Amino acid sequence: MTALHDTFQRPLRDLRVSVTDRCNFRCTYCMPREVFGPDFQFLQRSELLSYEEITRLARIFIQLGVEKIRITGGEPLVRANLHELIRMLAPLPGLRDLTLTTNGSLLRSQAQRLREAGLQRITVSLDALDDDVFQSMNDAGVTVDTVLKGIDAAREAGLAPIKVNAVVKRGVNDHGIVELARHFHGTGVIVRFIEFMDVGTTNGWRLEHVVSAQEIAERINAELPIEPVERSYPGEVAQRWRYRDGGGEIGIISSITQPFCGDCTRARLSPEGQLFTCLFGARGHDFREPLRNGASDDEIAAMLRRVWSVRDDRYSEIRSEETVGLPRVEMSHIGG
Repeated sequence: MTALHDTFQRPLRDLRVSVTDRCNFRCTYCMPREVFGPDFQFLQRSELLSYEEITRLARIFIQLGVEKIRITGGEPLVRANLHELIRMLAPLPGLRDLTLTTNGSLLRSQAQRLREAGLQRITVSLDALDDDVFQSMNDAGVTVDTVLKGIDAAREAGLAPIKVNAVVKRGVNDHGIVELARHFHGTGVIVRFIEFMDVGTTNGWRLEHVVSAQEIAERINAELPIEPVERSYPGEVAQRWRYRDGGGEIGIISSITQPFCGDCTRARLSPEGQLFTCLFGARGHDFREPLRNGASDDEIAAMLRRVWSVRDDRYSEIRSEETVGLPRVEMSHIGG
């Protein structure tokens, strides 16, 4: 099959698959407890795509150009037997990169079987090394040590490279930027600092809470000198920086101040089979219904072609007071 391109000639290369809308954290920038409380209606099990359905879609998407699949959530490790999905996806012909993003709280007990199932590498979210700050942000009582032990388990299992994502919010955890960088300096773990984004509509985003990529780089450079590095591939979201002393590298994701919509190659599949062509999308395209109603692979491929060929998303480039107020899918539903 011929690879797909959208209206800006951006190919489809990356598929992010959210396997659950549930999470054992209540991070204030993603799933604030006042919204996602005891009465919140999460998806029922019957509504979720099965592992077999996910694998079938992945196979079709790979035939149309997808090379990289990232498993996300919610928190993907709360879904039972996730290693079985990894085992089904890993051998798909044409898949060059299979990875997973997790909050790390359940990683210590699952890292080895995920690696044995075929997972290649992993990204762990850790927003602060200060326990009080971290627990305030995750609002679930999970300690920094729990996540660090998960990272150690991933390293011991042979998952590499390991990346650590830290969402930076001014006045909350930005004072710990250099501490995070210093902790992982020289370890081979790549820390990626992420500008606080207006994903969804429940996280209370305001521009004054954003610490810019430039400021993040300047703060780190003042303590641990860094220099820019070329992107590894077209569409890479993080600006790469390496330590001048050879202690590894960091990344900075600048969706707010330096948008990278121009070479975005990502699509996101929600737990119930809605395909979103932008992280800031308001409406998905239902792939579960044709899957469960007997559509052939060719028919599903044709549907994907129709969706991607008219894609013109570039939310971060056109962000304004008007667009910020529009409805958007929550990050906890489709992953970052």
